[in-house]
Parts: sequence; structure tokens; C-alpha cells
Amino acid sequence: MNNFSSKQWKPLLNPLLKENPVTVQVLGICSALAVTVKLEPALVMALSVTAVTGFSNLIIATIRNWIPNNIRIIVQLIVIAALVIIVDQILKAFAYEVSKQLSVYVGLIITNCIIMGRLEAFAMANKPIPAFLDGIGNGCGYGIILATVAFVRELFGSGSLFGWKLIPDGFYAFGYHNNSLIILPPMALIIVGVIIWVQKAHTKEVKK
Repeated sequence: MNNFSSKQWKPLLNPLLKENPVTVQVLGICSALAVTVKLEPALVMALSVTAVTGFSNLIIATIRNWIPNNIRIIVQLIVIAALVIIVDQILKAFAYEVSKQLSVYVGLIITNCIIMGRLEAFAMANKPIPAFLDGIGNGCGYGIILATVAFVRELFGSGSLFGWKLIPDGFYAFGYHNNSLIILPPMALIIVGVIIWVQKAHTKEVKK
């Protein structure tokens, strides 16, 4: 029973670290550069991608036996596009300010290679529940990296988190300055690179 449970939860848990889509497969890097200046929009983007990845996996896995092979990519794109439109409208209705900050990047979820990759690699070959768990797991794995990068960039670049000022005024009186370089897109790539390096180094140590 324990082995069965472990196997059942593997699609959900593995992408969080061991098979993280960003640090291991190096997918979804572009949005890590674009939406991680602040933590709030990064978390909203992570939740949006997780919802789209999870439900697109579920839908495609449910209808996979009825999808002609020669049009499977088109069907997948239609499912993703429909879900992205729903997510975009929900954000505009309930989180309009964040929706404005994310701008076109919500729409670009359609082209996120993590989603297409999971549909092709997993949803087309597995049952709905494992496929749904795989989608949620990969979305959460992507979200962990986005949140980590945004945490570092907002804290050290703006001295705040979720817009709340955290660096005491006394620090500035002694000459502390927010690092404006960390807000620039290249720094997001560097932070992601450091995370990848740390994870690969840890993996090598575990293997030894």
C-alpha cells in the first residue's frame, strides 16, 4: 500500500525539486525574467500557470483516445487558449491591479513550453488523475522558482515584500541602498542560474 501511495503521488511531488521544470529541464525561463520584480504578480502568475497546466493535463488526458494524432497539437493549443482566457478574465474581475502588472504575460501562458511539454510527455499517455497531479506538480515547481526569484528581487531591489517596506529606516541612515541592479531582467537570469547551480551541486552530493 505504501509503494502504491508513493507511486501515486510521484507525478505531484517529483516536479517540486527532483524534476523541477525550470531548474532541471530549463523551461519557462522567460517569465522568470519578466514577472519577478515583485512577489505578488509572480505568485499570481505561478497560480495561473498551475491552474492552466493542471486542467489542460486533465482535459487532454480525458479525451486523448479521441484526438487524431495529426491534429493533437492544435487540440492542445485550443484547450490551453480557452483556459488562459478564463484565467485572464478571472484576474481582470478579481485582481485587476495585478492583472495590469502582468499585462500581456498572462496571454503568453499559451506559449509556455512547460504546459505543452507536459501535455505531450504525460497527459497524452496517462489517465486523467495522474495527469492532473503531474500538471499541478509542474505548475507548483515552476511557482517555487518564480516566488524565490521574486522574493530576492523585491526584498533587495525595493526593500519590501508585497509592497510592505521591510528594511528599517535606520539602515538607510547608515548608508544602506536598495540594489537597483537586481530589479533589471539580467539579474533574474543570474538568480535562476544560481538556483540551478545549487540544485545540481546538491544532486551530485546526494549521488556520491
